[in-house]
Amino acid sequence: MKPRARVLLLASAALSGCTVGPDYHPAAPRTLGVPDTWSVPAVNAQAQDLGRWWRSFNDPLLAELVEQAVVANTDVVQAVARLRQARESLVQSRSSLLPTVSGSTGYQRNENLRGGGRSFTLPDGTVVDTGGGGGSNSYTVGLSASYQLGLFGELRRTVEATRATYEGAGFTYAATLLTVESELARNYVLARAYQAQLANARASLALQDDNLEIAGFRVRAGLVSSLDAEQARGQRAQTAATIPTIEQQYNAAVSRLGVLTAQAPGALKARLEVVRPIPQGPAVIGVGIPADILRRRPDVRAAERNLAAATARIGVAQAALYPALAMSGNINTAATSLGSLGDAITGSLFAGLTQAIFNGGRLRSQVRNAQALAEQNYAAYQGTVLTALEDVENAIVALNTARERERQFAIQLDAARNSALLARSQYRSGLTDFTTLSQQEAALLSAENGLVQARSDAATAQVSLFAALGGGWDANTIPEAPPRAPQTPDNR
Repeated sequence: MKPRARVLLLASAALSGCTVGPDYHPAAPRTLGVPDTWSVPAVNAQAQDLGRWWRSFNDPLLAELVEQAVVANTDVVQAVARLRQARESLVQSRSSLLPTVSGSTGYQRNENLRGGGRSFTLPDGTVVDTGGGGGSNSYTVGLSASYQLGLFGELRRTVEATRATYEGAGFTYAATLLTVESELARNYVLARAYQAQLANARASLALQDDNLEIAGFRVRAGLVSSLDAEQARGQRAQTAATIPTIEQQYNAAVSRLGVLTAQAPGALKARLEVVRPIPQGPAVIGVGIPADILRRRPDVRAAERNLAAATARIGVAQAALYPALAMSGNINTAATSLGSLGDAITGSLFAGLTQAIFNGGRLRSQVRNAQALAEQNYAAYQGTVLTALEDVENAIVALNTARERERQFAIQLDAARNSALLARSQYRSGLTDFTTLSQQEAALLSAENGLVQARSDAATAQVSLFAALGGGWDANTIPEAPPRAPQTPDNR
């Protein structure tokens, strides 16, 4: 290597350490507004493994559907494709750290047709000269290379930003998984709740049919007026009118389950026909401390990676204010025969340094734009963190209140069942009027549906709490990044 070229390479290697722009450091939890403890009553136990939280509901069909959706759901498939795109962008970005090399070959046959002679080539490769002025062969081989040196770290910062974007896409993929899992579980809980409400309505309808018959007997016997029969008929119709609405809601929940598992809306109707109780999760869910959210919530981690990428792009914009160095070289040879290609080789090496002198303030504006974008991403990151904390606390309160309501509705149901039995017995004996019986029957149905709703709300709150805590994904769900690029002077 010529001394001048050697000096140039050494100088570029030394200058490659001059990486401009801020180095990214994750923000401390306290600066993001993360408190030390929760503001609502919570089990501050060590955070438990929430990777397969749906299995804690002890419902095999629920677990099967969730795991099917994780693989087949169309939103998940789209997230996987976006993750692949981000990965290929990282591969392309890393290629800028290495030289670009290209080669060329050529062959030319020059003929002198003076005197009318000519030559041609037989199929076996033999050249036949018919007696012209002769001709000559020309063979060329060339190799060229170019290399863009990031003197001020623009290439390194670009790769840093692209890597953060790729990692963010991985966490966005995990967040999509979590959204699909929780939405499927919520709709499954709703489907089972609607089944219970339908059972309550149909059982109440059977009792009201019996009441209508008793009222008819008493009217015909002259014991009461026809008012009792009309009241019984009206009450039965009112209960019957609620059934189509519940059936429509049940159908919507089951259809949603089909779509979430990448099937037709009615694909799961046959499997869900068998009535099962509302699934109930574990009695205690360890929520950990608020700072755990920073690593457990995939949407929070995606927002943090977006901030890291935006910070790296400040360095890319600042590097454009400084000189850029590019090197290129080529080696060529030409000969009249293949055997003599190596006899004469020529080559050249070029290094060029460019510096923006006047651009109307565009480059500095790009720096300010990158800084503003980083500030925007920091605010988005902090907002995502605070929203995650809000989700957890709301889910904790919703679960606690739903469980308390469930306890109270159980007491109310026991009392309403006893009151309805007593009112029905007294009405048969003529000791009370139909209005009292009607009120007790309505209170019984209300208590039954209230208990169903409280159980449904408790299960839904558990699903929301698992999702708010960041359950349903782990590092194994995100493909690893491509291997790191070879170390070169401008990315060490």
